Amino acid sequence: MKSVLILSSSPRRDGNSDILADAFAEGAREAGHRVEKISLRDKTINFCRGCLSCQKTLRCVIRDDANDIAQQMKDADVLVFATPIYYYGLSGQLKTMLDRANPLYPAEYAFRDIYLLAAAAEAEESAVDGAVTGIEGWIACFPKSSLKGVVRGVGATAPGDIRSNAAVIDRARSMGRSC
Repeated sequence: MKSVLILSSSPRRDGNSDILADAFAEGAREAGHRVEKISLRDKTINFCRGCLSCQKTLRCVIRDDANDIAQQMKDADVLVFATPIYYYGLSGQLKTMLDRANPLYPAEYAFRDIYLLAAAAEAEESAVDGAVTGIEGWIACFPKSSLKGVVRGVGATAPGDIRSNAAVIDRARSMGRSC
């Protein structure tokens, strides 16, 4: 049994990337994994100050929800990032959390497998490429980990649109089962 942590950065309840996160979670639970999903919209996460104190203390000097989330990330076997696509990249909410995960850089982290679930209004799958590049840049700082899969939920504009794309929902669920 693996510990799976899903960070959902959709600012909308029932947003398309959040629906993908739920499908992944369902598949991972079916496979017998322990799953926790954190919705960043419910958290207070301030911007990194760049002080680098965290490199010595393994904790951030800013007292908000990011410290606890980073510690949960450190201990998870599998990390899943769910994001809406904003201007062909990661949502600001997710990018801010990734920046605040800087205390993990010198730490002994458990995660090895990382997944990206992305929903975009744009119909072309290439709309997700910038987000993939962003996640790959973060992963490059954690050499024991790798990107194991990407779900590209494209052509989903209004909240819930992704539900009409059964193939992409099934892909997220299947990816969760195989994580």
